[in-house]
Amino acid sequence: MLSAVAFFFVMTSYYIVRPVRDQLSGAVGSPSLPLFYGVVFAVMLLFTPAFGLLVARYPRRQLLGWSYSFFILSLLAFVPAFMAQDRIGARQLGVAFFVWVSVFNLFVVSLFWSFMADIFSSLRARKVFSLIALGGMAGAIFGPLITKFLVVWIGVAPLLVVSAVALGLALVILLTISAQHDRQPGSHGDEAVGGSLWAGVRELWTRPFLRYMALLMLFGDGIGTLAYALVADYAKAHIVGNVARTSFYNDLDLYTNLLGALLQLTLTPWLLIRRGAGWGLVLASLVNVALLAGVAWVGGGGVVLFGYGVSVLAVMIVTTRGFAYGMTKPAVDSLYTRVPRETRYKGKNFVETAVWRLGDVLVTSGVNGLHAFGLGVAGLAVVGTGVAAIATVVARRAGWSADLAPETPQQVTKAKHIDE
Repeated sequence: MLSAVAFFFVMTSYYIVRPVRDQLSGAVGSPSLPLFYGVVFAVMLLFTPAFGLLVARYPRRQLLGWSYSFFILSLLAFVPAFMAQDRIGARQLGVAFFVWVSVFNLFVVSLFWSFMADIFSSLRARKVFSLIALGGMAGAIFGPLITKFLVVWIGVAPLLVVSAVALGLALVILLTISAQHDRQPGSHGDEAVGGSLWAGVRELWTRPFLRYMALLMLFGDGIGTLAYALVADYAKAHIVGNVARTSFYNDLDLYTNLLGALLQLTLTPWLLIRRGAGWGLVLASLVNVALLAGVAWVGGGGVVLFGYGVSVLAVMIVTTRGFAYGMTKPAVDSLYTRVPRETRYKGKNFVETAVWRLGDVLVTSGVNGLHAFGLGVAGLAVVGTGVAAIATVVARRAGWSADLAPETPQQVTKAKHIDE
């Protein structure tokens, strides 16, 4: 319960600043996204060894405290910049804030789930991770709701202060959980993970499961970033003003997270407990295949849902993100409980930071190149369908990778007998 509440505040904090970031990308359109993502990737390459050094040398509580405190102070430092957004310009401020929020999202959320994988067993994780993720999804719904209310009342800049307060509350709860867990027999919370600061990079080449995770991250990111780039062009063409764009992206986040919460309350826990975490990866990939094939068939027009006309692109991004957050993410984090501790922190962090942002650079550059050759929404969706089909194959291999630890005591005994 404490973990779910902590994740609620983490995601509330993130989803307050997310539409603030997205309104900047919506102001400049997809041609500027390769620049944004390129800078993010370069920063990730610098942060990855620094994070590996912290993980190797410092215990869990210090790692949590220093990392979260850094992002809280950074949020407050951006407040004056947003008060002067019209003078600075959306492109200049957009590069800086886009980079920072992307780093914030990846490191803060990835560190949270590394911590969860450290304190829960594999079997327990399959039962509770979807519930913990549901707490985060509640925050991901509450964040857009409070943003929708506050942005027209206090403006954009003060939202960062609200986000900093939410992240501070998450930090207090996480430190409490860590202190409680450290008092239990067999806990490693007061020990540094140790090893090399480059272990995350090295394990990518030596551990099959991590390679599958990297490939799945690239393919899944390709689908998500493709949808994001198309929506950025839509926002630039149809929505005027930073408040209106913030509200538009906020609505996308709200409906995405409602879908994710529905999945976590219904299908995801049943699938993970009854069928295993691997099926959570495979089913979400199959949904992406069907969705993108549908967009390729109908193009980028509008559809009527519940009596309202909405863009097909909005439906696409909401559905792909909803399954990514509501099904794929709990499944992935459950699988990470079955790898060594160093892999949970360093390898997982490298895949979910540097590899992810490399995918962003490649996809956004590719989208601009395909635009130059005249491909529209339907043509890009055809390409996305092929990528989603490949991702399904990789998901199948990742969920049943041979180097994952057995899940049950009976399987552990059997594995030891085979080794002997």
